[in-house]
Amino acid sequence: MKRLILTILLSLVLMQTVVFSQAQQRFPKPEFENGYEQPDTTTPEPRSVSLEFFDVAVLLVVLALASWLAIRKRSRRGILWLSVFTLLYFGFYRNGCICAIGSIQNVALTLADPGYAISLTVLLFFLLPLLFALFFGRTFCAGACPLGAIQDLIIVKPISLPLWLRKALGLIPYLYLGLAVLYAATGTDFIICRYDPFVSIFRMDGPFLMIALGIVMLLIGMFVARPYCRFFCPYSVPLNWMSRFSKWHLSITPKECIQCKLCSGSCPFDAINEPEDRKEDQGSLRQFLFYVVLVPLIALTFGFAFSKAHGFLAKAHSDVYLAELLIKHPEMKTNPDNLDIQTFMASGRTMDDLVQSAKTIQKKFYTGSWILGIFMGLVVAFTLVNQVMFRSRKDYEPDKGTCFSCGRCMDYCPVKKN
Repeated sequence: MKRLILTILLSLVLMQTVVFSQAQQRFPKPEFENGYEQPDTTTPEPRSVSLEFFDVAVLLVVLALASWLAIRKRSRRGILWLSVFTLLYFGFYRNGCICAIGSIQNVALTLADPGYAISLTVLLFFLLPLLFALFFGRTFCAGACPLGAIQDLIIVKPISLPLWLRKALGLIPYLYLGLAVLYAATGTDFIICRYDPFVSIFRMDGPFLMIALGIVMLLIGMFVARPYCRFFCPYSVPLNWMSRFSKWHLSITPKECIQCKLCSGSCPFDAINEPEDRKEDQGSLRQFLFYVVLVPLIALTFGFAFSKAHGFLAKAHSDVYLAELLIKHPEMKTNPDNLDIQTFMASGRTMDDLVQSAKTIQKKFYTGSWILGIFMGLVVAFTLVNQVMFRSRKDYEPDKGTCFSCGRCMDYCPVKKN
């Protein structure tokens, strides 16, 4: 099995070398007759379309291998080696780009701005992991995500967090996702890429604060397993939703569970559900109905609260920031130290154009903040509803939504596949 995986991965590397050697420079260097030699660029040239599609092919193969290793082969070791390849290729070699996590923003901007068209390769990076999650669970997290791989490899002595803390921290990815979509749809910023804690490590450069954030995240990850994946990653939200409907999913035991409980503490991500035979009583039914009635009220309350913050959120857009700054401090127009102001003054735009643009953007933020607030309200409301819902389980089972399909639990199970 290991030979098969190594052979496939080596073939991918060789194909990459061949494609790269055949790729032509998109814009040939000009020829000078006076002996001038063009200096080497410090920024790499844009990746050719053929190489971008090769990355898609690599992703597809890795996703297929991860699914096969998790569900059919049931090999934790194979998944581990596959994640090492992912870290080296998509992480350090490809510098974390193209990124399925960041592609959320491209999709949001495409839906909001008719003048922006997402490339097919970015769209495939967004859709393929979700499609695999829909059928096979979160095998993308197991072996195809470099951000997950770098965290998974440094787990030393994981601790289990209290349930209430996990539930509270689990709301952060929803908020992060909502803000990322809002900022991308309004053309403000791609905050997922800007605040990615590991891209600076993959590229061996970047702002000091982001490098420090990545190191801190890895240090925390030695004890709180995969903190970014569990409590920050915005892409984990749609992956969670899709995985819950997966027909084929990693299972702890290949046959009937013998209730040995050996797997109960094997998952560093607290993603194993224990047997549950508690039935709903009259009190829990009343709580359930009470929370259901409160769902629309909670959603509208959150929507109203977030709409009040739209002015603050809109200040992240350069036009809104400049308009407010120049209205309050018109003397700043002659400030030579502010590059944003000097760039605006040199662009030829009038102050009226800037103010009108800022008002249009603030209106978009007002609408988007209402949607974001209602979304967060529904998340909180359904989280409360879920607390009073009990599902009967006879065996130890991985939670389809939060399980990363890493395969650790399979090694603890004494029941072996024939």
